[in-house]
Amino acid sequence: MPSDSSPPSRSGLIAFAWLWVGTPLAYGLYELVRKATQLFTG
Repeated sequence: MPSDSSPPSRSGLIAFAWLWVGTPLAYGLYELVRKATQLFTG
């Protein structure tokens, strides 16, 4: 077995994981800012 072989690329999986976590996080932050402005501005 050659020792210079690199592991398979997982950039697609990493991008999917970031989207899986980042989308609900971004939506939650958006809702937080929206409701906080309603709270403080009336």
